[in-house]
Amino acid sequence: MLKQSLSYYLLLLVLKLKGVKKDFSQDPINFRRIRNGDIHAPGVSFFSGKKLSIFKIAASTITELMGANTSKELILMVHGGAFISGPTDLHWKVLKKIAAKTGQTVWLCDYPKAPENQISAISMNIDKVYERALEEYPPDRISLLGDSVGATLIIALTQRLIQGNQEPPSKLILVSPVMDASMSNPKIAEIDVKDPMLSQAGVLSAKKMCTGEIDLKNVIISPLYASFNGFPKTTLFLGQKDITYPDQQLAVKKMEAEGVKVELILGEDMPHIWPFLPVMSEARLALDQLINRLNT
Repeated sequence: MLKQSLSYYLLLLVLKLKGVKKDFSQDPINFRRIRNGDIHAPGVSFFSGKKLSIFKIAASTITELMGANTSKELILMVHGGAFISGPTDLHWKVLKKIAAKTGQTVWLCDYPKAPENQISAISMNIDKVYERALEEYPPDRISLLGDSVGATLIIALTQRLIQGNQEPPSKLILVSPVMDASMSNPKIAEIDVKDPMLSQAGVLSAKKMCTGEIDLKNVIISPLYASFNGFPKTTLFLGQKDITYPDQQLAVKKMEAEGVKVELILGEDMPHIWPFLPVMSEARLALDQLINRLNT
C-alpha cells in the first residue's frame, strides 16, 4: 500500500477550495458547471515537438500523439468525467507524459457526453474507435487505458468483444473504474463521508442522465454484472477513500474467480483517480508504475 505524504494533504486542501465534492453532491448534478474544466483541444504549443493528428471516428474526436517506437503499438485512452464532461487538463498532461515515456502511439478518445447523448450512443462510439484501431494495429499491440467512467467503457467494450468472439486487446489499465452505475452498494454511504471528491447523490444523478430508460444495472453501463471470463491481463489502480471502491472490490473478486490475471495497486486512503491528480508525490509514483505496465 502507498501511504499519505504532506503533498496528499495539500491536494485535499486544493480539492476543498475548488468545491469538487460540493459539485458532486448536487442532485441533479450541474453538468454545465462541471464542464467548465473541459479542454477539448489544448494549444498547439502544449504538444511542441510531437507528431500530432486530430481526426473523427463516428461522433468521437481522436487526438493522436505519434510515438517514436517502431514496434507499432497503440495505447487507446478513454477519459473519465461521469459521462457528462471531459477531457480535462489532467488527462492531457497524463497523455503527454505517457507518450513521452512509452514511445508508443497514444489515442485520446473524446466521446459524446450525456445528457445530450445516452449510454447506447456513447458505447457505439467506443466500439467504432476500437474497430478503427484494429484496422491499423493487431489486438496484441493495443493497450486500453481508462479512468473512472472511461475505465467503465473499456471494461464493457472488452466484455462485448469476448461475447462476440472477437480478440480483446493485450492489456487493460483501469484507474478507479465505476463498476456499478446504480450506486446501490450499502458500503458506499460509509465512504461517502470521507471521500474528498465524489458523493453518491451527484454520481448517481450523472448516471441517470446517461441511461435514460435503460436500467442502471444494465451491463452496458454496469460491467460488474457481466462476465470477466477471457479478459486480458488487467491492472487496477484503486483508492480506499473513493465511493466507487466497494464495487471495485466485488469486481476484483469476480475477476479472480473467473481466472483473470489481475494486478491490484491500492492507494491507502487515496481518492478517486489518484494516479492522475496533481501535487501528490503518491500520484507521480503511481503514474510511473502505470507507465511501467504499459512498457512491459
